[in-house]
Amino acid sequence: MIKQLTLTVLAASVLSGCSLAPKFLRPEAPVAADYPTPSAVAANQSRATETGWRTFFPDARLQSLISTALVNNRDLRVAALRIEEARAQYNIQSADLLPNFNGTATGARARTPGSLTSSGNSTVSSNYQVGLSLASFELDFFGRVRSLNDAALAQYLATEEARQAAHISLVAEVAKAYLAERAYDEQLTLAQNTLDSRNTAYGLAKQRFEVGASSALDLRQNEALLQSARVAQLTLARQRAQALNALTVLVGQPLTDLPPAQPLSAQNIVADIPAGLPSDLLTQRPDIRSAEQTLRAANANIGAARAAFFPRISLTAGVGTASNSLSGLFENGSRAWSFAPQLVLPIFQGGRNTANLTLSEVRKNIAIANYEKSIQVAFREVADALVARSLLDEQIDAQGLVQAAQAERLKLANLRFDNGIASSLDVLDAQRELFSAEQSLVQARLLRLTNAIDLYRSLGGGLAETSVATASAK
Repeated sequence: MIKQLTLTVLAASVLSGCSLAPKFLRPEAPVAADYPTPSAVAANQSRATETGWRTFFPDARLQSLISTALVNNRDLRVAALRIEEARAQYNIQSADLLPNFNGTATGARARTPGSLTSSGNSTVSSNYQVGLSLASFELDFFGRVRSLNDAALAQYLATEEARQAAHISLVAEVAKAYLAERAYDEQLTLAQNTLDSRNTAYGLAKQRFEVGASSALDLRQNEALLQSARVAQLTLARQRAQALNALTVLVGQPLTDLPPAQPLSAQNIVADIPAGLPSDLLTQRPDIRSAEQTLRAANANIGAARAAFFPRISLTAGVGTASNSLSGLFENGSRAWSFAPQLVLPIFQGGRNTANLTLSEVRKNIAIANYEKSIQVAFREVADALVARSLLDEQIDAQGLVQAAQAERLKLANLRFDNGIASSLDVLDAQRELFSAEQSLVQARLLRLTNAIDLYRSLGGGLAETSVATASAK
């Protein structure tokens, strides 16, 4: 009987291979074939996904921060645990594809009063059974269980892609937070130097006022500039401390024993990469691949909803020995077996199956829209980064010229004031404009570096630690 039962289950498993899920077709990418702004980077440079983040971020301090964050960041830990959760859900669902056998052992004793027996005497009966049972194994002729299993697998793969997307985002966010903290630090240094300079200038102005060499208006203007510099210094000190706190949260532990920092004007903080073609995003970006897997899961759920309209066949069986005494369980003639196939044909469900099918189809359409939107968002992110890249380079050059001109203006204003040709107003105005130009130059450099990081992330870079060429050379 065991052999016959096993053969029956295996034959049913072989026959249950069809699926009512619609054939999956990847939707066309709803974006142009090329980016609005062509990439000016040499074509022989490697793509973003082939460029490891250690290559893209040569700065040793930044590399240390990123490597620490990838180990300690709590959001990334949650994303990794989500994968374990999805894998367990998939394993639970895939278990329904195979029959579940259970070993059973039961025993029962019962007393029947004499008033209920034909002989008028009370009796005590015993019943003992030992065997192997198969509980309600569904013969998946119409692919319901198979479709649910495919949906669970796609959700698991979508979760894995989501973790990779979280990995890429974390690398980019740590780099941007680090650069923001460096920018505030440089601006704070400029503000502190300006505050010291204006404090000295205010002292001189006060001495000139006390001896009658200048008016009260000049003194108050120097005082106003001094306090403005103090306000800027305090504001930047607060912003730098908050940026450092944000970076600490991303890294996941206190920032200690780090390599020395470099100024934003250094040439080896971030590298540059080509953009490639929009079609590359379909394979480069994990968030798009995650949206595609979610779409595949929705497509498989349609198959399960369609299969609900058809009969459901399940098997319940058991084989073993039975006796009215423990000692007789394994004697000759104690063999027992049962076989109970069941056919359930949906006749009237109050529209439940139709509603479930409609729901699964609507969810697939939602998944298609989300998939197409993820492509459009990726296309826009790359296009925005490309537009800003060349313009930010020109902005840095122009802002550098502004700073140089303002520095020269302050130098000339001081000479004219020392020679009595110009008033202190010219010097104060030149100091104010130079400070503004210096702050703007730091901000422009930060925008250019942040733009390079945004382009790297939007192209799917940041998942690999080392570049393809570096890895193959080892």
